[in-house]
Amino acid sequence: MKRLLTLALSLPALAATAQTLTNDGAAITVQSGATLYVAGGIQNKTGSTIANDGTVELTGDFTNAAAASSLSGAGKLRFSGSTDQTLTSPTGTSLAGLEVANTGSTGSNRVLVPADLNVTNQLTLTTGMVRTTPAAVITLPAGATLTGEATGRYVQGNLRAVAPVSGNTAVVFPNSATINANGTNLGTVTVTRTAGMLTAGVSYGQNLAGTTKGIDRVWTVAASGTQPSNATPATVAFSWLADNDNGFATGTNAQLWRSTSAAGPWGKMGPAGSAATRSFSANVTLLGALTISNISAPLPVELVSFTAEPQGADALLRWTTASEKNNDHFEVEASADGKNFRLIGIVAGHGTTTQASEYQLTDKAIAHYAADPVYYRLRQVDADGTASYSPVRQVRVTTPMGFAAESWPQPFGAEGTNLTLRTATAGPATVVVRDALGRLILSRTLDLSAGTTALSLAELGPLSSGVYMLRLSQGTQHAQLKLVRE
Repeated sequence: MKRLLTLALSLPALAATAQTLTNDGAAITVQSGATLYVAGGIQNKTGSTIANDGTVELTGDFTNAAAASSLSGAGKLRFSGSTDQTLTSPTGTSLAGLEVANTGSTGSNRVLVPADLNVTNQLTLTTGMVRTTPAAVITLPAGATLTGEATGRYVQGNLRAVAPVSGNTAVVFPNSATINANGTNLGTVTVTRTAGMLTAGVSYGQNLAGTTKGIDRVWTVAASGTQPSNATPATVAFSWLADNDNGFATGTNAQLWRSTSAAGPWGKMGPAGSAATRSFSANVTLLGALTISNISAPLPVELVSFTAEPQGADALLRWTTASEKNNDHFEVEASADGKNFRLIGIVAGHGTTTQASEYQLTDKAIAHYAADPVYYRLRQVDADGTASYSPVRQVRVTTPMGFAAESWPQPFGAEGTNLTLRTATAGPATVVVRDALGRLILSRTLDLSAGTTALSLAELGPLSSGVYMLRLSQGTQHAQLKLVRE
């Protein structure tokens, strides 16, 4: 039989030393107006429940090993420790109220949240921080509030807010976003703010070269109803703390930037303006990932799309820019492993233009890479030689690959060379390298898996300059390569 513990009074700490309150199969009920205080942590084991209509306060970690539904009630969970505390519960756990009152020093005053969590009524930051893992999200559904965010006290990581947006009323989201549909019906709008993680492509945007960056906050906005357009744009406004400047100078002109994800590439949205008060608003014709930076970052060339797709035995690469500034050319690069790229073509840019420009290049017979998929990227080069890279795209090989070997770099230097080996059959194989006179330089026995295998031949680095022949053999199958040592 389960035990029922009903608390109607505030309970003092039982001892000065930290302890753990373990609920092992019982039903704990905290009534409205009552406080359960634990000088230490709380562990709610499988099969246990906690119904909290008052306040549960603890100075240690909260660990719920029971189901998400084992926590219920209209009360709040209050963290008041002096070092980092962790709130561990199954994904999708809901709390009516969560208060952070951690008094630890900066960097040790956080409530760490490793799994998705819903706070259905109020998230309160009294002292200290909340930090989610990169994969976890704290969600505030429609009607839920957030109070207390300030410099040195905010939600780091992912904070999602949900609300309906329609008509001409500006809707204020608790994660420092405001949206006005300007007469249309955006439906249910979800705004996910990622902040304070100091990670490029996650919590802030940057240009392709990584030399300029935006504030350390990205808002990803999605709507279920009518989408913004050129004819009916929506107005968005965002604000941030000094903690999230990330090098941005608030006295300079600011620009709203938009992408499909925080990884970029980014394009301008709306006109530039002042962000002296760490806030910025603009009309948007597309939703997605939105952030703030200065007018020249994150991208000097606004690459709005880059695609790679199979076309028979070839790969067709297409890309579009919204505008360009001092764009000399694009270098198209390919790779068999996604790490080591080589130049396969150069396409001239349009210099400086505010008009959209479209480009394409065809890479012929991509089965010769001896890899599946084949990876592609763009290296955009300005007139002054400044270069930046696009995201990487990949194309699956649609023709049979057969048995082959490819080396890179070629020619190679003191670091040796690398091989990509391709076979449809698993089994033993040999790699033999000979010099121009036929003398044996290297012999290695391999156990290949079906598909593609990467192999390093660093031991070739000390060889003298010249031409060498490599032979790959597996049963009756053979492939031969010419290697050149610089």
